[in-house]
Amino acid sequence: MDIRPAGDIPTKRAPADAFTGVVWQDPIIEAPGPARVRAARVTFEPGARTAWHTHPLGQTLWVLSGVGRVQSWGGPVREIRPGDVVWIPPGEKHWHGASPQHGMTHLAMQEADNGAHVRWMEHVSDAEYDATPSR
Repeated sequence: MDIRPAGDIPTKRAPADAFTGVVWQDPIIEAPGPARVRAARVTFEPGARTAWHTHPLGQTLWVLSGVGRVQSWGGPVREIRPGDVVWIPPGEKHWHGASPQHGMTHLAMQEADNGAHVRWMEHVSDAEYDATPSR
């Protein structure tokens, strides 16, 4: 058993090559093998978002606060709010982030496949991000 006291793992700013805007990550767990789970609390300032990406074994997002957006490639932009749970299937190209006027925090959970948990792609354009969301 490994107990990490609160505050032992510092908050880090998400890298600009995979995110637009200001995004903060608080790692929760990157379990050692044979476990594959990885989780982080991710906080997006208004207008911030991920780049397009996929996860080899899928991803679950649990919205903790704020108002956000999520979109699968070719699908509509969807609004997400606290308590919403989003399941993104393995290999599905998608992005997620805050709304233009509100920040958003979610818990992101995914598993690694042969050590890889994400494949980053191009940034989400302003036109893609600015599409009117549906609920």
